[in-house]
Amino acid sequence: MTPKSQITVDATAAGSVAQLMVADGQHVTAGQTLLRIDSPDAQAQLNAAKAADAQAAAQGKKSSGGSVIDFSRSESNADANAQKAFDAAQATANQIADPAVKASILSQITSARNQYATASNDVRNTIANFNNGIASASDVVGSLSDAQRTQTQAAVAIAQKTVDSLTIKASIAGDVSLRSGVGGAGASGVDVSSLLSQLGGNLGSLAGAAGGSLGSAASGGSGGSDPGGDTVIAQGSPVDSGAPLLVITDSSTLTLTAQVDETSILQVTPGITANVQLDAVPDGNYPATVVSIDSQGQSSSRGGVTYRVRLSLGAGQLGDGSAAPVPRPGMSAVADLQVANKAHVLAVPSAAIVHDGNQDTVWLVTSGKAHRHVVRLGAQGDTTVEVSSGLNAGDVIVTSGADKVHDGQKL
Repeated sequence: MTPKSQITVDATAAGSVAQLMVADGQHVTAGQTLLRIDSPDAQAQLNAAKAADAQAAAQGKKSSGGSVIDFSRSESNADANAQKAFDAAQATANQIADPAVKASILSQITSARNQYATASNDVRNTIANFNNGIASASDVVGSLSDAQRTQTQAAVAIAQKTVDSLTIKASIAGDVSLRSGVGGAGASGVDVSSLLSQLGGNLGSLAGAAGGSLGSAASGGSGGSDPGGDTVIAQGSPVDSGAPLLVITDSSTLTLTAQVDETSILQVTPGITANVQLDAVPDGNYPATVVSIDSQGQSSSRGGVTYRVRLSLGAGQLGDGSAAPVPRPGMSAVADLQVANKAHVLAVPSAAIVHDGNQDTVWLVTSGKAHRHVVRLGAQGDTTVEVSSGLNAGDVIVTSGADKVHDGQKL
């Protein structure tokens, strides 16, 4: 059984659980606040990013002091360093597993790239004007600093997003399962220290050419304590950046995945209904409908090929007519696909059919003796098959031990 959706909520920064607002097994709604993380590191990194940005802004107001400066070389070196910084930050962001966090950070980096490209173009124009005597060195320093600030401002934005994300809300409705908040591998937590150092660590070359220097936008590293135990999180628990905190499962709609043999898959199409029996509810019957079929088969353990078929599951009913329990994700079940339903047809037990080369036969009993008789089959089920021609209602055939009967045998 597969739930409609299931998400793992991870810590966005290292710290501790300042406030846990849900309990294990509790049902939550989308947008509901789940917990709040206290992360001194994240706040310190935001303060450091803001300080570096302020320093970059102040640097733009400084004069070159009349010294001779090769602005063109400085601008070229700065462009190369900026490209490396953006590439490194993007590579780090691409490792984030949480799609929402990843998309947000990558969008911020892309925006900063575009802003830097625009600012860098302005720098080149200002340098050209300076070389032609229609712009001052201060003008060039100002445009250089404006280009630099696209990186420091991006670092501030990323650090601010991390601080804002310390208050974690549910993105879907469902049931909560609390998890350990330590020992995470940084799967979806943002490595703020790494990202900020990549964006802010290469900013010195532009300002250095103008007689100053810009500091890195990062300060320190993010790290959480790992007491070595896989315990369920609680208020006050230490957490690592990227460590799993809880899982939300939306079981409002359940999907059943079945394996169908290659000999039967061509009879299965979306919309076909099925009866489902759960191992956990032996006297229950659940209706289901095929919603999709995999185009690629998989080798089965018994040899041959099977195809994965997904079915939507409806409300079940017990043998006494009462409502069956709602299944839980992960339960095992058997689905009886209704690939062909025909009423008022001639049917015989599957055990009565003997396959002889490319012919299907039965042992027809006439005058007390068995004679081989060719038939044509229609729809085939697990226990019965349709005989579309070759037999008439009332004919007597062998239904047990048909493989041991010989022609003319007295019965």
